[in-house]
Amino acid sequence: MSLENKIKTVIRDVQDFPKQGIVFKDITPILKDPSLCKEIIHAFEDQILQLKPDAIMAIESRGFLFGMMMALHFNIPFIPVRKKGKLPYKTISYSYHLEYGSATVEIHEDAIAKGSKVLIHDDLLATGGTAIAAAELVKMQEGEVAGFSFVVALDFLNGANRLKKYSNNIFSLVHY
Repeated sequence: MSLENKIKTVIRDVQDFPKQGIVFKDITPILKDPSLCKEIIHAFEDQILQLKPDAIMAIESRGFLFGMMMALHFNIPFIPVRKKGKLPYKTISYSYHLEYGSATVEIHEDAIAKGSKVLIHDDLLATGGTAIAAAELVKMQEGEVAGFSFVVALDFLNGANRLKKYSNNIFSLVHY
């Protein structure tokens, strides 16, 4: 069975979450299977190695799950992107609109060294709003977006097209 099919058999659909009419793709059941988690990290390996990122930036909260594992695997720094007000030190922020509202995300002001190549990771790519906000934070600190990685992409929402402004290196393991 392909890795994509293995992941699809484990992902749980949650109807009407976070609001009526949305079918949420819940990746948390993947975490019950350490072997599958390792396969996921290794599946990103070839793409990530060719990009040679200086750091992996992951988006709260489910992006942290595989983002941190990848940063450890590649022995590079991990940069958390959090919702406004959740980081303890001085921050820079970016506000944006998403599928079901608006949000502001932040990183510490010293998270990215000027000129650093940063891979942005999240669990799921929908319209791309949150990943774009993360890319804007990279640009605000004069870093370079090396690429984007996602466990799941909802291709019918065309989020990848919006990300191409920042990088053509967009990797997803599962496509719906």
